[in-house]
Amino acid sequence: MATIYNTATTLDGYLATTDNSLSWLFEVAGADDAESSFGDFLAGIGAMAMGSTTYEWLLEHEALVDNPARWQEWYADRPTWVFTHRDLPVIAGANITFTSDDVREVHAAMTAAAGERDIWLMGGGDLVGQFDDAGLLDRITATIAPVTLGAGAPFLPRDIRSNRLTLTSILQRGQFAELTYDVTPKDAT
Repeated sequence: MATIYNTATTLDGYLATTDNSLSWLFEVAGADDAESSFGDFLAGIGAMAMGSTTYEWLLEHEALVDNPARWQEWYADRPTWVFTHRDLPVIAGANITFTSDDVREVHAAMTAAAGERDIWLMGGGDLVGQFDDAGLLDRITATIAPVTLGAGAPFLPRDIRSNRLTLTSILQRGQFAELTYDVTPKDAT
């Protein structure tokens, strides 16, 4: 069982534009083909976590409040924790827990819920950084798009030195490069 940050990023290290748009991702030729292995990844996921910005993006761009069946189609009944300090709309039928608790406490509950499967940290980068700060990040998979934005939401706004990262896989997925790194906790280096 591993805690994995798996996301797409631009070549210059941004998840989204300054106004939280992901349109850049869908404009890359072959973007649908690059997602072809995503089902295999998701099959190994037992629990998920995301920040409020990621959740709100999903709500808005996929109209999940009005179409809650979409959540079930994509994520089934996987328990999901949304880290927020605000009240957010609820997706009917989704197994979502809203929390402002420390990631260490929530990770213990996520681990119990995931069983033998992995935990997926969907983003954003600051939330993933909190998991890393707590020594709870095991793997990073960055699917790099041939796009530069120059500004936006950073992929990971934390310092992770190369002595903590071990490259384990490089794959070409159409116009995308997928890089996977194992992460050594800070206190183990």
